[in-house]
Amino acid sequence: MIPFRTAQEIAAALPAVVTHLARRGIIAYPTETVYGLGSITSAPAVERLAALKGREPGKPFLLLVASRRMLQGVGLRLTDAAERLAAAFWPGALTLALPGGEGVLPDTLRGPEGGIAVRWTSHPGAAQLIQTLGSPITSTSANRPRQPPLLEPTDIAEGFAEAVAERSLLVLDAGALAPSPPSTLVDCTGPAPRLVRAGAISAARLKSILPALVV
Repeated sequence: MIPFRTAQEIAAALPAVVTHLARRGIIAYPTETVYGLGSITSAPAVERLAALKGREPGKPFLLLVASRRMLQGVGLRLTDAAERLAAAFWPGALTLALPGGEGVLPDTLRGPEGGIAVRWTSHPGAAQLIQTLGSPITSTSANRPRQPPLLEPTDIAEGFAEAVAERSLLVLDAGALAPSPPSTLVDCTGPAPRLVRAGAISAARLKSILPALVV
């Protein structure tokens, strides 16, 4: 495990973590909701992440970004509805399914409605990592399918012990995270924005910004 709690620990960890990601390695890292497993967005790295997670085929991962410029860099587009929600709740626990990314991002990241889910993370360590990397990273909760998310880095290291031993997985130790709801997910790919998953941001707060939201 790599210490990832203080500003000094985060700064010291970043060079090794960025190198690991560039080599298609997987990381377990803190977010504003739970610990996530992630990789760079290349198709081979995403395949390695899916294999580690035990993800069933057809279920995509979301992306974390640290700026709007990163959206443009991978060809994702903020619709008018997404722009209003992003202005109100980003950085934060709001995930938006956005159109775009064709020919830049692997189709394995694309959901059933055709969009790619993305969130501007408000976790300072994760945001600094993404800014240093210069591109988005994938994100999925750090657990096996149908198991609860793991909130302790030691539990992640034990749960994925083989990958840790092989050094294909780096665990960034930010300490225990408090239990929290998942990010709220809104699909902004269709003619009307639609609440897909309730979470940290309530439907009432979303509708106060975007009354046309379908819940």
